[in-house]
Amino acid sequence: MEVKTASFEKVQTQTTTKVSGAEAVIKCLLEEGVDTIYGYPGGAIMPVYDELYKYQDKLHHVLTRHEQGATHAAQGYARVTGKVGVAVATSGPGATNLVTGIADAQIDSTPMVCITGQVGSHLLGSDAFQETDIVGISTPITKWNYQITKAEEIPEIIAKAFYIARSGRPGPVLVDITKDAQFASIDFSYKKCSGIRSYNPYPEVNLAQVQKAAEAINNAKKPLIVWGQGVILGGAEDLFKQVVEKSGVPAAWTILGLSALPTEHPLNVGMVGMHGNYGPNMLTNECDVLIAIGMRFDDRVTGNLEHYAKQAKVIHFEIDPAEINKNVHADIPVLGNVKETLKTLLELLKPNKHESWHQQFKDMYKTEYEKVIKGNMDVTKANLGMGEVIQEINNFSNGDAVIVSDVGQHQMAACRYAKFNFTRSNVTSGGLGTMGFALPAAIGAKMGAPQREVVAIIGDGGYQMTIQELGTIFQTKVPVKIVVLNNGFLGMVRQWQQLFFDKRYASTEMVNPDFVTIAKGYHIKANQVTERSQLKDAIKEMMESKDAYFLEVKVEQEENVFPMIPTGAAVSEILLE
Repeated sequence: MEVKTASFEKVQTQTTTKVSGAEAVIKCLLEEGVDTIYGYPGGAIMPVYDELYKYQDKLHHVLTRHEQGATHAAQGYARVTGKVGVAVATSGPGATNLVTGIADAQIDSTPMVCITGQVGSHLLGSDAFQETDIVGISTPITKWNYQITKAEEIPEIIAKAFYIARSGRPGPVLVDITKDAQFASIDFSYKKCSGIRSYNPYPEVNLAQVQKAAEAINNAKKPLIVWGQGVILGGAEDLFKQVVEKSGVPAAWTILGLSALPTEHPLNVGMVGMHGNYGPNMLTNECDVLIAIGMRFDDRVTGNLEHYAKQAKVIHFEIDPAEINKNVHADIPVLGNVKETLKTLLELLKPNKHESWHQQFKDMYKTEYEKVIKGNMDVTKANLGMGEVIQEINNFSNGDAVIVSDVGQHQMAACRYAKFNFTRSNVTSGGLGTMGFALPAAIGAKMGAPQREVVAIIGDGGYQMTIQELGTIFQTKVPVKIVVLNNGFLGMVRQWQQLFFDKRYASTEMVNPDFVTIAKGYHIKANQVTERSQLKDAIKEMMESKDAYFLEVKVEQEENVFPMIPTGAAVSEILLE
């Protein structure tokens, strides 16, 4: 994204103070209201860390055990608070270790500012020790990035970075700062950025388009809402709930939209997509008006685009013009922040109930319950199922916990069966599908929402990708609850191998260590469940603990997650078994 000219808020003239570039970085963060940052020190960022030492009472630095952990922790913090997460790393491998988390934040629209150290400007391009072109590397996966070579640039660039990261459709920004820029002195003053001439984060709302949308919804016989994370990012949950209730339109969610509307709301008809609920997937291809709100028609949601909702008039509420008509043609595109567009829409909607249409969703849920859910919750089968574990957590959380899930079968089980009463309660890696996300993200989520219970649901594969962050939990004493659903496989890949590769389980069986002993080695309370009779008491002990807690649950090895839409199939070709 090209950025040329910035405009700044008019603020009272501040008295300039002579500081180093490194101290200016810290002061900029404080001016932006940052209270927690995640990072790992090294040579090229050492001047910033040296200045950070003086500000420990104002700015809490969390030393993660890997730079990827810093980005995921910053994501978890951002997702539960709505604030910009901050990650810091040194040059070279420190910077490149941020890349996975940055890419994850980009595709999931998570506001994050990453600050990396860089070799001295006179060494740039010389292949100096720990030099990498992190600006070049991160360009495709950042909303914006910039390399600072002069200390005088620091206040203006960091102000831009925070503005770009949080405004419009949020995303990650990277600022790379050479070591000489950190050592040099400047007269420090700070003004927050309030606009950039070449960047328009908030499209102007076209009232005529909102009126067209309202007319289509009012006249629809079988309307269906599919909402995504845009409702949460726009802070429009209350308005969205009013729109749903006034219009009487059944509403289904993408996994990142989950928790914007309470799970038990009577108009919440479940999840769409590859492992979504039977009703909303099937009836996507029967609705006459499809109302997409803050979602991007990801391939995991749509299945085969040639057969996706071809009978429906599509209304797309979206803040990012690039998403309009990218995957699915919108008959009525409505650009703008959903908090603004839904407010206007609400006034134009006519009250409705659509009772017979709703009955179709209820009937299909009964089918799904008999063929899928009942079996997942069957307490007479030999081995524990993933759904049983999630349900037991629900019993103790009452739907009030933040659930942070990793990627795989357990993620789908958590999304399908976890109950949520409050927004910003479902934290997971959506678009990138990053294994290893959950453990560090749970650390950030708990720090961002210390008053809430935070439970990480992780598979035995993803857990071992960032297991070193147990050290961060040990050092910070952050009381996260960790549940590893251990089936001894890379479960989602194994499921595909079973269904589509004649059970050739190539490189998916896991030979795992003693997870309980490892957790205890980090002085974290730990327990293991191998029998159904142990589950309730173990979950109770974990949920009542005031400290961090690790619980391993041995679950059925070859349990599959259904429903399932095979790759390349239409949403209406969903498999129930």
